Amino acid sequence: MKLGKYPIASFFKQIDFSWRSIKDFLLILLGGLIQAFGMHLFLVPAKLVSGGVSGAAQLIHFYTNWPIGLMVVLGNLPLFIIGWRYLGGPRFAVRTILAIVSFSAFTDLLMAFMPLDGGVTGDLVLNSLFGGILLGAGLGVVYLGRGTSGGSDILGRILNRRLGISISLAYMLTDSLVVLAAGFVFGWERALYGLLMIYVSGVVAEVASEGSAVVRTALIVSNFGKEISQAIMNELERGVTILPAKGAYSGTDRTMLYCAVTVSEVVRLKILVQEIDPQAFMVIGQATEALGEGFKPLKEI
Repeated sequence: MKLGKYPIASFFKQIDFSWRSIKDFLLILLGGLIQAFGMHLFLVPAKLVSGGVSGAAQLIHFYTNWPIGLMVVLGNLPLFIIGWRYLGGPRFAVRTILAIVSFSAFTDLLMAFMPLDGGVTGDLVLNSLFGGILLGAGLGVVYLGRGTSGGSDILGRILNRRLGISISLAYMLTDSLVVLAAGFVFGWERALYGLLMIYVSGVVAEVASEGSAVVRTALIVSNFGKEISQAIMNELERGVTILPAKGAYSGTDRTMLYCAVTVSEVVRLKILVQEIDPQAFMVIGQATEALGEGFKPLKEI
């Protein structure tokens, strides 16, 4: 019987070991280390629960003194088995396993070889802020490595597929249940600070993974579409897409332009359009990221 017939062999054959994947694995390891520092230096000493499986592991650790990292792995194991089909195949499953194991291992290693009595500070506000920053930064780096956090992420996908619950609502439900339990164990003041820490970590994770360079998108309806598009390409050096449009009230065929610019270019764009067609209709929106010519290259994703 050929080895390739075994499921485990087929699993490893589908894993991509290209340079890009190796870079992703290194990013996931780095993200796990950063999260572990946040847990060890700020969250555990201050008894602040991070939500999800890691938060539940903190509660178990408080009563049993069992290693938090080990509890995280054991807590994720049944979720991983149940949620296998929602993980996006072997490539993403490997990244999920690596993210869980690296965070767990680094957390237990730091607690074993770098013990802290009382943590870095006794101030709950500082522990909430810096713990959230490190936790979010680490999670953002994991996302950059195309990994997932496991735990709530897996459960969120399961609830989304099986019950139709949105993933964001699933996160809120699971984190709220853990924070509620933390309120009974550590006190409600720490539970409230835990909510603050979860919010901070979410914001930092988004910035770390997507960047803070918010761009603007513009839709321009005008009878002088050709002139405006030429001005945008020449003056702003931005690409423009011409879309056919028709006015619902008048039934007149119009030209609609679509382009993306940086925040600093919005005023210049308005001036260009106003000078060519003061009667133009313009809608300016916000996008979290622009990929392609003139912005971040797609190959860098």
